[in-house]
Amino acid sequence: MFVGHYGVSFAAKKADLSIPLWVLFLAVQMLDVGWSVFVLLGIEKVRIVPGITATNPLDLYYMPYTHSLVAALAWSVAAGAAYAQWRRGAPQAALLVGVAVFSHWPLDFIVHRPDLPLWDNTAKVGLGLWNAPLVALGLEVASLFGGMWLFFRSGLKRRVPLVVFGLAMVAIQAVVFFGPPPASPRGAAVTALLAYFIFAGVIHLLERGARGPSAAARNP
Repeated sequence: MFVGHYGVSFAAKKADLSIPLWVLFLAVQMLDVGWSVFVLLGIEKVRIVPGITATNPLDLYYMPYTHSLVAALAWSVAAGAAYAQWRRGAPQAALLVGVAVFSHWPLDFIVHRPDLPLWDNTAKVGLGLWNAPLVALGLEVASLFGGMWLFFRSGLKRRVPLVVFGLAMVAIQAVVFFGPPPASPRGAAVTALLAYFIFAGVIHLLERGARGPSAAARNP
């Protein structure tokens, strides 16, 4: 899953408006941010195998440190603890950040082929929805805009920029699904890493604009 993860960001923001959306955007993709870095460092491994699924050509054959169930739990606890240190006196927000990080794994479980290890690099699971392209894309869209709809119920007035951004994200998802495969594992990791930080930067700017300059200054 890619853009569908961001639906959790919007839902978590609705649950606690004090958490910046850019933090939640990075939280829901933290496992993939770590994966990208570890692939670039040669710690985790991936191959480009066109046709391995109907929508994703990545053979994710070794990623125990980011995408095993045990690792996902560890990253989640670490992220929640880090947020608790950054924003002291906000235990609910720290818990939500940890939950947002962990949400990545069960959503990936739905779409991945059996390449998600439960621990280390063993007992791999995955329901394989990537082999049903239209259903997988529909799930991405439903997750993204479902979370966004929950966020809108918090009373946000300037909704159009976020909807436009959401549609742009879906267009990028369609290219990922139906476009050419990455040129190399390293290229896939770099592209993914750039996308995660660009999306977080864009949502930061949109959130500041939606709140107005005075509110943005009080809650960066």
